[in-house]
Amino acid sequence: MTKTNKFVFTVVEIVSWIIFVGLCVEAGALIVNFIFSLFKPEALHNLYQKLDLSSMHDRSKSTFYNMYSFILIIAILKAILFYIVVRLVSKIDLSKPFDSFVSRQIFLMSYYTFSIGLLSFIARETTRNLSHRGYDINKLDEFWADGQAFILMAAVIYVIAIIFARGVELQNENDLTV
Repeated sequence: MTKTNKFVFTVVEIVSWIIFVGLCVEAGALIVNFIFSLFKPEALHNLYQKLDLSSMHDRSKSTFYNMYSFILIIAILKAILFYIVVRLVSKIDLSKPFDSFVSRQIFLMSYYTFSIGLLSFIARETTRNLSHRGYDINKLDEFWADGQAFILMAAVIYVIAIIFARGVELQNENDLTV
C-alpha cells in the first residue's frame, strides 16, 4: 500500500471515530433528556438542541412518547452504524480485504442504513399526519430529513456487500487451489 493510500485510510479512520463519538454524544444527550423529561416534564422547554416538545407533551403524552421514541431509535441506530464502520475500518487488512469479517460488516452496515431510512420515512409520514391535526412539528423535521438518502445509501452498500461476498468466495477458492 502506498503512503498516500495509507494516509487517506488513516484520515478515514479518524473521521469515522469523530463521527461515532459525536453520534454517541447526541444519542446519549437525547436519552438523558428523555429520562429527565419523565421525571420533570416542566423542563421540556430546555431540551437538547432546543427541542421544545412541551406543547405536544401537554396535548398528548402518548404522541410525545411516540415521536421521541422515533428520535431516540434513529439516533441510537446511527451510532450503532458508525460503530460498525469504526470496527470495519480498524480491523480491515487492506493487503487482503476480501474476508468474511469485512463482508459481514458491510452487510450489517446496509441493514442498519436501511433501518434508519425506513424509520425516518415512517417518522416523517407520522409527523406529516400530526401536522394535519394541528401539532407543531417544525423542530422534528431535522431528525429524519435524510431518510430517502439513507434508503438509497443502503441499496448501494448492499450491492457492495454482495460484491464483497463474491470476492470472499473467489479468494477462498483461490487460496484452496494454490
